[in-house]
Amino acid sequence: MERWALVSGLQGDLDLYEQIQKELKQQRGVANLFVLGDLIGSQRKCNALLERLRQPKRADLPPDCIYGWWEEQLLAECGYRGEGKAEGLRAEQGEAAVGELLAAVDADHLNWLASLQFGFIELDCALIHGSSADVGDRLTENTSALVLLDRLTRLDVNRLFTARCRRQFRLELSGGSIQSHVKDHAGEQQSEQAVPKRSVIGIGGGRHYTLYDPATDHIEFRIAGGPSNASGMGFG
Repeated sequence: MERWALVSGLQGDLDLYEQIQKELKQQRGVANLFVLGDLIGSQRKCNALLERLRQPKRADLPPDCIYGWWEEQLLAECGYRGEGKAEGLRAEQGEAAVGELLAAVDADHLNWLASLQFGFIELDCALIHGSSADVGDRLTENTSALVLLDRLTRLDVNRLFTARCRRQFRLELSGGSIQSHVKDHAGEQQSEQAVPKRSVIGIGGGRHYTLYDPATDHIEFRIAGGPSNASGMGFG
């Protein structure tokens, strides 16, 4: 089985993308590159990176991309999400950031960004920018186990890779059970549902990216230009 590279939060930084591509060529067995959203941002012109993602160089590991929170904000502001606008960006960073985002991406890229998927399902893994609930959902190592289980159950997967919080972590949900008690006009019902061992993995963002081997379930957290880090509770 060949390893996956999981990247997010490039935000228009072509130099960073080239650095990651260079490092992936030096890694053994990396055959798939997934870019989990936030290809764009408001702090720099993003067109050169978008052109590279859309038309990779011959030596590049071809990327599979999904959209993230920044793409969602841009598409909403440009009318690709019905009546909704970039209210999330306005609330977080103000009106000026919306104008900067519009100026950072040429209109030629909008249809391509709008064609990107919400996420991927590969084997028993979900690859999503936020979570199965929303592209803006921030899952961290401090999120409650019940919320994490809900996000996993929605997609019926055993591993959920998320990027929205930009942190690197791995949380294991040990096998157990959920007991429910329902009382209605027909009486009372009790049920117990088994919960298998599952994981939620934060892949990081920007310079922080992740390598994953689906055959061995081994995770390696990396920093572009820096040493690798063993999988653990979390950092970033």
